[in-house]
Amino acid sequence: MKTLSAGVLLASALSGLAGVKPNVLLICVDDLKPALGCYGDTFAQTPNIDRLASRSTLFERAYCNQAVCAPSRNALITGLRPDTLGIYDLGTNFRKAVPDAVTMPQVFMKAGYRAEALGKIMHRGHGNGEDTASWSVAPWYPKGERYALKESAAAMKPGRNGPRGPATECAEVADNFYGDGKIADEAIARLREAKAKPEEPFFLAVGFLKPHLPFVAPKKYWDLYERKKVPLAEFQEVPKGAPSYAPQFGGELHQYSDVPEGKKIPEDYQRLLVHGYYAATSYADAQIGKVLDALDETGLAENTIIVLWGDHGWHLGDHGMWCKHTNYEEAARIPLMIAEPGAKDDSGKASGTFIETADLFPTLCTMAGLKAPEGLDGTSHLGLGGAIPARVTKNHVFHVYPRGNRIGRAIRTE
Repeated sequence: MKTLSAGVLLASALSGLAGVKPNVLLICVDDLKPALGCYGDTFAQTPNIDRLASRSTLFERAYCNQAVCAPSRNALITGLRPDTLGIYDLGTNFRKAVPDAVTMPQVFMKAGYRAEALGKIMHRGHGNGEDTASWSVAPWYPKGERYALKESAAAMKPGRNGPRGPATECAEVADNFYGDGKIADEAIARLREAKAKPEEPFFLAVGFLKPHLPFVAPKKYWDLYERKKVPLAEFQEVPKGAPSYAPQFGGELHQYSDVPEGKKIPEDYQRLLVHGYYAATSYADAQIGKVLDALDETGLAENTIIVLWGDHGWHLGDHGMWCKHTNYEEAARIPLMIAEPGAKDDSGKASGTFIETADLFPTLCTMAGLKAPEGLDGTSHLGLGGAIPARVTKNHVFHVYPRGNRIGRAIRTE
């Protein structure tokens, strides 16, 4: 993949779109780190995301603004960092801090778009939920069981955030038994409906749930990997000199019923977890592929901006840590790629510019020829008005993580 300035790459998205409103397909993936073939992970089986990358600007240095679901998704939809909102937890809705905020989909709605949310876009749970003002119709979420196997359901145990079963499940079921398969089916149906209404541009946000815990996926995705070949983190010790409150040791993981107690996870169980993470990633990848195929088959890809964004990274045993909830690289670095309308499979480029989640709001507005609200923390990765390619758009990013009464702040530069 060739490297080029992000401004030069994305500015071309506006050529040929004069007078035509481009659609937006925003694909959000929960807990997806750059453990993908297109990011150089040779173990990962992710052909569909890799195919999207081949026609996208792939951002090699993309970061979330906080490595946990709700604050990261707040930054996506508002263009404001967690320390601007003053919200660092899962349960506080962003409207409590900025009741009159104009969100990214609201900007598109004002411009005549139909904005729809499927699956997980904003954080659901802990007293929080979707922002209904941001969507043209009620957000849609899949219904069904979390586990397929009776023994998994029987192993549920009480937890501080509700009952949890095993951390993994491998079952002989169809893709649409689990939520992500249902989300893909619904997304395909919505795209077909959009094809029938060419006069109404769409902003379709599709939020996949895996590879978030529990790592459940149909058996065929587990079968893509040999357990004995699953890679484990090479360095599993706490960083020397780190403040005691900087790391964490998988509090979220230990809520699941079959996870061994103690900070140190046994090697055989580590291998199961990493296997599960990759299987769940491949499962999500297959569902994303179905949606991309539908976009191509309907002809809508010719006038659709496609974004794939992971809400934060994930520790897989590195430094002895699991899950997210830190300011370290494995938790903060995310996959991000943007394909311009009509891009072909061999047109992709890699960008080494820094970009953070809050930048997506103004960037997508500029790509669509819309004006973003004043006062956003994010920076558009196009030049002014999209007409002047930006040179080095950004040489740093910010992210934070709270720990008790402290806020850990990180500034990343060269």
